[in-house]
Amino acid sequence: MAERRKALVTGASRGIGRATARAFSELGDQVAVHYSSRRDDAEKTLALLQGDGHTLIGGDLGDPEAARTLVADAVAQLGAVDVLVNNAAVAPTASNQHRVGEAEWDEWTGAWQRMFAVNLHGAVNVTWAVARRLVERGAPGAIVNVGSRGAFRGEADHPAYAASKAALHAFGQSAAITLAPHGISVTSVAPGFIATERQAAKLDGAEGDGVREQSPFGRVGTPEEVAAAIVHLASPEAQWSSGAILDLNGASYLR
Repeated sequence: MAERRKALVTGASRGIGRATARAFSELGDQVAVHYSSRRDDAEKTLALLQGDGHTLIGGDLGDPEAARTLVADAVAQLGAVDVLVNNAAVAPTASNQHRVGEAEWDEWTGAWQRMFAVNLHGAVNVTWAVARRLVERGAPGAIVNVGSRGAFRGEADHPAYAASKAALHAFGQSAAITLAPHGISVTSVAPGFIATERQAAKLDGAEGDGVREQSPFGRVGTPEEVAAAIVHLASPEAQWSSGAILDLNGASYLR
């Protein structure tokens, strides 16, 4: 029987993170379910995982020290971290819109600071901590970053979100070059619109048909479809994909 891998999935309370944690558990892997503030939702994720040995890890990735500490906590509880999924992010919502030329100064600066603190710096800091331990162990591993279609097409209402995800993609490619000699792959996925809990109201409302029509499939993606891609990219068989950015948008945006 293959040895169980230890996977840390950030932002695993709901949506893509929850689906990804479940997918790893279905492979027999042990999972550290990270959450920032939604502990109740994270506990629901934990209860959905197959097998045993899973754990909850809390921490605000906007705090650099918390990012490093949560990796130490994951290692302490799982014994190691072999796979990292950088999924946690400050997502675009109606409350954090910041169109250039329209947003007030505090809205503008606040959105850029918070989105980059979590979406980029948080992922970068967790990656540093996981990669450092993998290199010290002399162990292979996999890191998958969850970026966004918006990194390529732009986001008029949320430019900081698009920029933070573009930077995450670029960081992933730099890390892929550096970590390849250690047997560590680094890849990214760039999802389009995904039917998560957070998007339910929009999909059910007046904008729903327009969102679905963005794709020639006439629908939006599911968290499980993104999770399936992440699990593949994290597999040893996908090591040669290191440095790649995989579009997951149902042909809604081609580049």
